[in-house]
Amino acid sequence: MLAGLLVSGLTVAASAPVQVGGVQLSASDARTELVLSLSGPAEHTLFTLSQPDRIVIDVENAELHANLPAGRGLVASLRSGMHDDKLRLVLDLTGRAMPQSFLRNGPKGPELVVDLLPEGVAAVASTAQPAVQAPVSVPVTTSITPAAPPRGRDIVVAIDAGHGGKDPGAHGPHGALEKDVTLDVARRLAELIDQQPGMKAVLTRDSDVFVELKQRFEKARDANADLFVSIHCDASRDHSADGATVYVLSEHGATTEHARFLERQENDAALVGGVQLGNQPLMVRSVLVDMSQSAVMGMSFDVGTSVAKQLKAIGAMHRNNVQQAGFLVLKAPDVPSMLIETNYITNPRTAKLLLSPDYQQLLAKAIFTGVDSYFDRYPPPGTQLAVAKQQRDGQSSGLVAGGVALNPHR
Repeated sequence: MLAGLLVSGLTVAASAPVQVGGVQLSASDARTELVLSLSGPAEHTLFTLSQPDRIVIDVENAELHANLPAGRGLVASLRSGMHDDKLRLVLDLTGRAMPQSFLRNGPKGPELVVDLLPEGVAAVASTAQPAVQAPVSVPVTTSITPAAPPRGRDIVVAIDAGHGGKDPGAHGPHGALEKDVTLDVARRLAELIDQQPGMKAVLTRDSDVFVELKQRFEKARDANADLFVSIHCDASRDHSADGATVYVLSEHGATTEHARFLERQENDAALVGGVQLGNQPLMVRSVLVDMSQSAVMGMSFDVGTSVAKQLKAIGAMHRNNVQQAGFLVLKAPDVPSMLIETNYITNPRTAKLLLSPDYQQLLAKAIFTGVDSYFDRYPPPGTQLAVAKQQRDGQSSGLVAGGVALNPHR
């Protein structure tokens, strides 16, 4: 739950990223202080989350070049990562704390200071800041004490590892089975999402079990998911085919011959579990009508485009643009959905990659970055990230994709 937002800014040079060359954490009886040593001026954003209690610090255009210290005082532990072009530090707290941040000129250059006081203790800006001397121009900014914490929920991402159990999916050389690769990538993606403040992952399967296609998107709906991501491996008679493809639902079915072939291949899994698509024309038609709603379809395409951009950055795409097809697993009403063919398991070279933990992590990171980047711009109303963006942008209402509130049952 979001508890507050603090913003402090300086003019940032458009050249090289600011280096964080040192991270120091100290604690007294009541106060805990974090100091980041910077190579130059930098903008930063700070906000607090609860359940569990955390503080998130984003430093614009910055890179970490120092080890993180062990937790002490009000800080149980520290974590770091990149969030778009920002360095993100997450402080896991031992309890509720009131932060204040300011920039000062330290003995070796600019420093970002974050003071933490236990909740209930008045947050007073430090008065022991050294004077700023020319030629370094670092205005000292006193932080605003956060208001009462508004409540917000986590963004829920349902991750579907394709196939499983008696349905192995596509087979490749080197003993590669689609069901194994998809589960490994799904688990890695879930771990990245769960580490991100304000986001939560739900797996449709977390072991080698068979799950019917309808049950997969029903699990997403039961979890009130904001997004459904189905992970698969591609297959082709052409063993030189490679690259990833991102699909979203088309109400008109497949849009290319390649997509039609994949649609038949993936939907065959429904027959394994005894679900006959042909016996459910009214249900399918109803789902297609629901999914054709502009907000859901628009969001699916936009977040799919964001993911495709990240996948393209780590390797070749089989289809550069987001494709549209009638995969049954995408037909969840009111849950924006996409299906990702990570690469061709029938290609000996890419099959070996798909079995590699390093490549699986690379795929998971690319998918996560695409999803996170989208929700950073368009967080669903009522979420922690929406409240943070609302306060950061000075808006009085949450942002919604396409101006339409998604998942109205929330």
